[in-house]
Amino acid sequence: MREIKRNFYLNKLISRKNSDFIKIITGIRRCGKSYLLFDLYYNYLLDNGVDNEHIILINLENDEYEYLYDRTKLREYIKSKIVDKKQYYLFVDEIQHVKNFEPMLNGLNQIKNLDIYVTGSNSKFLSSDIITEFRGRTEEIRVFPLSFSEFSSAYDGKNNDTLTEYLLYGGMPYTLSFNNNEEKSNYLKNLFKETFLKDIIDRHNIQKNDILESLVNILSSSVGSLTNPKKIVDTFISKGIKEVTNKTVDNYISYLLDSFIINKAERYDIKGRKYISTPSKYYFNDLGLRNARLNFRQYEESHLMENAVYNELSIRGYSIDVGVVEIFKKDKNGKTVRSTCEIDFVCNKGYKRYYIQSALSMDDEDKKKIEIRPYLNIDDNFTKIVVTKNSPVYRNEQGILIIGLKEFLLNPNSLDL
Repeated sequence: MREIKRNFYLNKLISRKNSDFIKIITGIRRCGKSYLLFDLYYNYLLDNGVDNEHIILINLENDEYEYLYDRTKLREYIKSKIVDKKQYYLFVDEIQHVKNFEPMLNGLNQIKNLDIYVTGSNSKFLSSDIITEFRGRTEEIRVFPLSFSEFSSAYDGKNNDTLTEYLLYGGMPYTLSFNNNEEKSNYLKNLFKETFLKDIIDRHNIQKNDILESLVNILSSSVGSLTNPKKIVDTFISKGIKEVTNKTVDNYISYLLDSFIINKAERYDIKGRKYISTPSKYYFNDLGLRNARLNFRQYEESHLMENAVYNELSIRGYSIDVGVVEIFKKDKNGKTVRSTCEIDFVCNKGYKRYYIQSALSMDDEDKKKIEIRPYLNIDDNFTKIVVTKNSPVYRNEQGILIIGLKEFLLNPNSLDL
């Protein structure tokens, strides 16, 4: 395996070096947060004149530091390492192990020659209460599993198609260290069950593990499909499991969201400019983890493509919704009939907006009409894109950008071609 260069995130850390803010690095477990901080950024500091004694490293996942789960002991340990007025850099991995860590970090942030970086694997880590506690003195740097560009730069496979490999085994960095498919499969299955699910079960004291596991399988099977807790409860009932409630499903989904295992895309009425609260779509932060839950049996390229596009947009920092467009037309009797159609993604960042459809192919005229139809009913000038599996890059007669999946994922400017 070649060295994985994560310059996209490394440059974010470099640009925030010595700021007054606490840098909080978040993301799903095993996605490379520790490697980014304790290897890449650590080496960057050393290469730029910071000596080892002025970098304080604390890995709370290591048993050696378990005694520092007590915030008082952790604070005193850190203070004991600051022995002069030179600039110090503090790295703390998985800070959520420390109860009520916020006041401690706030206090440490008052030390003028201390630059603070911490990692965390749960989004509650940045709840509104915690943001208030920090009084706006934090910056979140969200780290994702490997993008396709990062994956491609480190992938050593000689015979396998890189995109197929990525859609199947995803971007959890450690999968690149395995030489065969069986090892990759077993790693991802065990990672999901023994790390992610066990973490949720322990944190939330879940008694009905089988319900949680079944829910994960249902969500894995329905990537890119509209669903809500009631629909999922109905699925359980159809299988003879009647004790599951909407509240239980809603809670379990929130645990999966908090752990960065899945992401939620809400529906947005484009013409009405309002959100539609239910149903929603769910996407997996890593395709390999999703496929592992289904024992790699459900390889539907269209769904995996859609999930890969969603993940790439998330990495690029866009907020993403599912677009809903109302269409009015006359029936054969001349009566006006209302219908709706869907745009896979409406993505926004600042003043920028893009509409994106993910389609496995547009080989025939009927398929082209289906994918383009929603765009013809939007009367704004934002860029409209259709991503297909193998299309060359071109614009059709309506000015819609058609682009292949590889080009979309590999070109950082693919939204603006």
